[in-house]
Amino acid sequence: MKKGALAPVLKLNLPPSDEASLSNFLTESGTFKDGDLLVNKDGVRILSESEAEVPALIQPLDNQLSLADFDAIKVIGKGNGGIVRLVQHKWTGQFFALKVIQMNIEESARKNIAQELKINQSSQCPYVVVCYQSFYDNGAISIILEYMDGGSLADFLKKVNMIPESFLAAICKQVLKGLWYLHHEKHIIHRDLKPSNLLINHRGEVKITDFGVSAILPSTSGQANTFVGTYNYMSPERISGSNYGYKSDIWSLGLVFLECAMGQFPYSSPQPGGWANVYELMVSIVDHPAPHAPSDQFSPEFCSFISSCLQKDPKDRLSANELMAHPFITKYDNQDVDLALYFTGAGPSLAAF
Repeated sequence: MKKGALAPVLKLNLPPSDEASLSNFLTESGTFKDGDLLVNKDGVRILSESEAEVPALIQPLDNQLSLADFDAIKVIGKGNGGIVRLVQHKWTGQFFALKVIQMNIEESARKNIAQELKINQSSQCPYVVVCYQSFYDNGAISIILEYMDGGSLADFLKKVNMIPESFLAAICKQVLKGLWYLHHEKHIIHRDLKPSNLLINHRGEVKITDFGVSAILPSTSGQANTFVGTYNYMSPERISGSNYGYKSDIWSLGLVFLECAMGQFPYSSPQPGGWANVYELMVSIVDHPAPHAPSDQFSPEFCSFISSCLQKDPKDRLSANELMAHPFITKYDNQDVDLALYFTGAGPSLAAF
């Protein structure tokens, strides 16, 4: 299967369920419906408002893949609520990542899965991991994703401990482009931006993944108020229960790249044994001053960039678009920063077996 041969499509078939226990879900005759998302064994559609009131037919897609087309190689990680396996297409040898989510879960988790499928269906950006197709099989949803053979930024950080500024700028530029697309083109807050949700490959590409807890807002000025995501990287306004917007992702971005630069999570427990519980960390994020990049260890541009992200008041943070023009991001534009060589030089890819 040549690059670009597969268009991002979904194929899903869910069995009938007890409608009383799924207030926002409708499953009739193998059809799954959540708001304007309609999925059955033949594919997926995002319905118009008029169509959403009437059952719709989904035409079969040409050149469909099936789970039988793939050989499982090994488990390569855990996504939001599921296992991720490396699989290989039998006829072409191309590698993919197969995320498998068991559906014996509570309603709120089903809602998150529906949201993830909807975002995957609509997102087409070079800085967001591609979703090719999805299936319902043997009690689980299986999602075929683009395979990023370098693993996650969290995996990479374990190998190198700290990432030099020039490479951080090149990595961050790609993440910012992905965030700009999500925020301004799709009106999506990721809500779980962290090193394990940033994937890399041998070509030096960096892409955002895992939209299981993302929120779609009505406009670029929208606000959300639900409490989901990974606490470590959660912004102060989210922890305190206030309304939040796209700038909450910028706080997470700042923590991620400060961690990559320092080689450790920016918040440290005052106790030798570490945090007693997650609430101690949450109190620290809300009540204590924001972390910063030590000026004796890092360039003024990097210190300024981190400060532009890690402002307690979200109104004081720069947007993804503004950060792309920050001196730290543009500082290395004329230098030959080879992320492909940097990523591959740290060790073999996940496909090595």
